Amino acid sequence: MAESNPPAFEPHVVDLESIEDSKILSVSVYSGRAEVTRLFKFTVKAGQNQVNISGLPNVLDQNTLRVNGRGAGTIQEVSTSYITPEAGVKTSAKLKELLREKEVLDQRAHRAQKTLAALDKYIGTLVANSTPSASLKDVLVDYNSNAEGIQAETLVIDDKQTEVDEAVRAEKLALEGKKRDSRLNVRASIGVFADSAGEIELSLVYAVYSASWTARYDIRVNTQVKQTTVQLIYKGAITQDTGEDWKDVPLTLETATPTFDNQVPELDPWTLSVETPNYVTFKSSRSSAFLSAPPPTVRMMAMAAPAPSAAPIPRPEMAVRSVEIASKGSVSSTFSVPGKMSIPSDNSAHNVTIVQLTLDAIMSWVSVPKKDTKVNLNAKIKNSSEFLLLAGPASVYVDGSFISRSSVPAVSPDESFDCPLGLDPAVKVVYHPQTKKLSKTGLINKSDVYLFTQRITVHNSKTIDIDNVKVIDHIPVSEDAAIVVKLISPALQLPTTESGGSVRAGKSDVSSTVVRIPSPVKVASGITAKWDDGGEDEENIDVTSLGKNGKINFVCALPAQGKTNLTLQWEVTAPAKTKISGI
Repeated sequence: MAESNPPAFEPHVVDLESIEDSKILSVSVYSGRAEVTRLFKFTVKAGQNQVNISGLPNVLDQNTLRVNGRGAGTIQEVSTSYITPEAGVKTSAKLKELLREKEVLDQRAHRAQKTLAALDKYIGTLVANSTPSASLKDVLVDYNSNAEGIQAETLVIDDKQTEVDEAVRAEKLALEGKKRDSRLNVRASIGVFADSAGEIELSLVYAVYSASWTARYDIRVNTQVKQTTVQLIYKGAITQDTGEDWKDVPLTLETATPTFDNQVPELDPWTLSVETPNYVTFKSSRSSAFLSAPPPTVRMMAMAAPAPSAAPIPRPEMAVRSVEIASKGSVSSTFSVPGKMSIPSDNSAHNVTIVQLTLDAIMSWVSVPKKDTKVNLNAKIKNSSEFLLLAGPASVYVDGSFISRSSVPAVSPDESFDCPLGLDPAVKVVYHPQTKKLSKTGLINKSDVYLFTQRITVHNSKTIDIDNVKVIDHIPVSEDAAIVVKLISPALQLPTTESGGSVRAGKSDVSSTVVRIPSPVKVASGITAKWDDGGEDEENIDVTSLGKNGKINFVCALPAQGKTNLTLQWEVTAPAKTKISGI
């Protein structure tokens, strides 16, 4: 008796839809991606089960997919694949019958219209002189009767056509079936061996692109009081276009940036050699000369199969919801949004307040009146908090009014950054006309001496005292040895070089030099002057160019409603009758 093979083992198949059959437990948003945790609950049979979860995002990073489970069983295998959308059925017997009925109704409606038009035309052909009055009444009664019948039929046809059109649309929708979002075409297949039949839980943890959060700031400054702090509102703008709507989910914002295959780069050897010229050899013949060169070498490269293309990576006073700081460190922080939040997949920014900070700031006013007498207000803000500030745009409000848009760079705790606050019309600068006087010097070698005077008036119209008002101007710089420029007022000195002794270097002594930067010169009470170095960081002053560009700045402290006058004076000396360009 021949033995028959046992039937092939078929696992129990469980088909699930990601959005309909699960809920999102949490979402962690990073600067360029998000990590989503979904929970599924379903029933399995004892033995082998094949769980197919469809409708996962196309932007899912398949290398990050993790599956965890709870229940009596074992997770055996996890794989992912793309779902090819199936073409829907385009017709059916019911649809064909409805379309035929629609065509018959259209024909009936057409005939009724033509019949009514013919009656109207017939009535128009009647001539009063040729139609007896006795028969005219019968003609009109007959016309009205026929016209009323045709019009009633037309109304019935119209109602029937509306019913058939609705039925056609419903049948077409039924044939097309439920459309899947084209952004949700990834399927996860999970093998589960259950010890017994019952309900189990599976959680899917995966990273998705097309989701991110960026830092945004509101900076609020009150210049009506003498304060040294600013209010900085740290906000997060969350956007996502993954195809999944995050509805009522616990949300966290991460400042860390995930990196992959990040290694320290290696330097290749840097070699030097004597360059030798390349000579081209020609071989002569009676007919022609040919360039002697080796045949070109063709290098073949194996072309790898293209990887599946991923989608582009990827709003008494009311209380403002602020995030809670779950963890923080010198490198990264985690901010938890209290309660639950909904972020639809619409690629629009959804704002949440992270924290409101009161930070120390040094205010300064800067004007270059030779170019523009307007005064710019600037704040040097120190991040005295424990938070890492990410780079992002900022909206600046001064005295409660929106002034400008600026940006905040990446700032670590205890670091400072400059924030332009726009123009301050309460501080006024007047740049007076320049005066010039010419005098002669010398008995034999005569020279022309030009004395220039430039006056500048600064007015503080505020009701408070202000410090750090900087006015920048310059004197000319000579490019010819025959022309000498001398600064008279303020009496600034150029940097000097002094010997700093000798320094032992190996077996020999090397002399060292020290550059002395002159201190600012006090011009008047509350006013100092110095050579302008182009910045505020005195540790990075380029002493080699200090004073050589002719730029000078005055730093003033002005009382409320106070004025001060600044004077810049210099002389230019050149041989008599020398034509000087630039003055």
